[in-house]
Amino acid sequence: MKLFAATALGFALMSAPAFAEGHATGDAEAGEKVFNKCKACHMIQDADGNDIVKGGRTGPNLYGLLSRVAGSADFRYGDSIVEAGEAGLEWNEEEFVKYVADPKKYLAEYTDNKRAKSKMAFKLKDEEDAANVWAYIVSVGPAPADG
Repeated sequence: MKLFAATALGFALMSAPAFAEGHATGDAEAGEKVFNKCKACHMIQDADGNDIVKGGRTGPNLYGLLSRVAGSADFRYGDSIVEAGEAGLEWNEEEFVKYVADPKKYLAEYTDNKRAKSKMAFKLKDEEDAANVWAYIVSVGPAPADG
């Protein structure tokens, strides 16, 4: 059974870059390397509990981030990110890249509340690195519903 699961996961990961097409402009392979900075706080674990990337639990699981409403996964989010999600924020490459550059500033602007806070203190200011991380996250996530 473990062999079957490992084989299935292998096939899924080989076809995953196709899932990123149309949803990511970055380089998923380069993003995997940059994601090492993220895994101190974030893991990527599929819906069956299989680890794609073992990581911390300080931040939410990033599996299935594409089109997810901000602050809606099973995690204890801060009020500002939940407010942003309630206001319509769904994750896509553009919003992700802006968010990770400066989470607190992004939430303050998105919610129009200068007192907005973010639990995420890390900043990934390099846009190319952020786009690459997004491509990686999308590539190891589930196939998008629209294609």
